Amino acid sequence: MTTRGHCHCGATRWEFEGPPNWACYCHCDDCRRNCGAPLVAWLGVPMAAFRWTGAAPATRESSPGAYRHFCAACGTPMAFEADHYPGDMHVYAAALEDPTAMQPAFHVHFSSRLPWLTLNDDLPKYDGSVVDLPKDAVIFPKG
Repeated sequence: MTTRGHCHCGATRWEFEGPPNWACYCHCDDCRRNCGAPLVAWLGVPMAAFRWTGAAPATRESSPGAYRHFCAACGTPMAFEADHYPGDMHVYAAALEDPTAMQPAFHVHFSSRLPWLTLNDDLPKYDGSVVDLPKDAVIFPKG
């Protein structure tokens, strides 16, 4: 199965083969500011299954060892990779060709959430990052 995504103008595209590793919401300040949004929905994708198609993205090192990829033409945030997530590419779920095809299974950096954002889901809420999840964490929705 091939999953595809693209930027707002369609110039920068990506795709990956097979299932993602996980799907979540992130409430950290870096993700919020990068997107200008109260939270961000992510898919963790094995780097070996991921590839850029179309125009190559521009990349900015947002902090040491953390790289944010975006469309050089329209500025759409596209993906994130970091030295502390070896072998993973994180792609923005909203950039999927069909964003309804995924459903986050948990929240990370929940203690950083904005106080005015009301969430009524019953998903697990973790204060750490994906690398800090407990071994028994459910990383995809039960269904």
